Amino acid sequence: MRRFFKRALYTLLFFMLVFNCITAFHAYKFTHFSENNRHRNKRPEEMNIGEKLNIIFFGVRLSKSITSARPSIPYDTVQLLTASGLHLEGWWMPVPQAKGTVILFHGYGGNKGSHLPEAYWFRQLGYNTFLIDFRGHGNSDGTACTIGYKEAEDVKLAWDYARSRSDRPVSLWGMSMGAAAIMKAVPEYHLTPQKIILESPFATLLDAVKSRMRAVHLPATPFSQLLTFWGGLELGFWGFSHNPQDYARQINVPVLYCWGQQDIRVTPDETQRVFRQLATSKKQLHIFKDAGHQSFCQKDGAVWKQLVKAFMAQ
Repeated sequence: MRRFFKRALYTLLFFMLVFNCITAFHAYKFTHFSENNRHRNKRPEEMNIGEKLNIIFFGVRLSKSITSARPSIPYDTVQLLTASGLHLEGWWMPVPQAKGTVILFHGYGGNKGSHLPEAYWFRQLGYNTFLIDFRGHGNSDGTACTIGYKEAEDVKLAWDYARSRSDRPVSLWGMSMGAAAIMKAVPEYHLTPQKIILESPFATLLDAVKSRMRAVHLPATPFSQLLTFWGGLELGFWGFSHNPQDYARQINVPVLYCWGQQDIRVTPDETQRVFRQLATSKKQLHIFKDAGHQSFCQKDGAVWKQLVKAFMAQ
């Protein structure tokens, strides 16, 4: 009997080790993009048995985003340098006699070119605009993504550059991971934006990973907890402490918060948790009933533009 339990224990430990190794591979693939921009991710029905087994054991290969769209107006291409030596690329688009500056930050797997429509609208309202590619995205250096954690430094670098180009007030706009990076950067670097627009941020990194599990129809527990643990460990931070809902307690400037009711990435509960925690009394939540986890400017432009115009005019 003792020999049986000993073998059972060794077998259990072996499977736990294998399971954690597989999870660590998945976490790495989720946070590290391939430099091969020509790679196309196949759908499961297009894969052979070997390719399916490779994904199960080693994770999905994701390509680094390509910044293909370019501004249709004059702009300056800017290079910013992170503390770790990565170069970030940005586009500075000034307007005459600007009311202020709006810095725009894209989401996970995106790039600065995907939010030119938002930038054009802020310009029409009289604001300089500045877009950057986060580290590991678009034309910026690197392949690693920390889902907003280290990207907070990118927000600070963009802030410093915008302040060096104009003495007018600065406002911040961010989508998903970009919103999370803003919320971390503001208290961490003592930024003083005039206004903030947050679109669909996750409440905690664990919540973001859970949404990933929902998308691939895997049980949230224990996969989400293990992916959060290994992902943070591989990138040099404690994943369970990366929580925009906690950062919100130190946001004391006017906030316009937007969320799409059809969003399968960010839940209604997450949205309410983050919104409630915002320390400012000058906050408003707008729910786009027909939108998902996407650009509200491009999905429901008329409503979004009027909403933003009124908010910026306050």
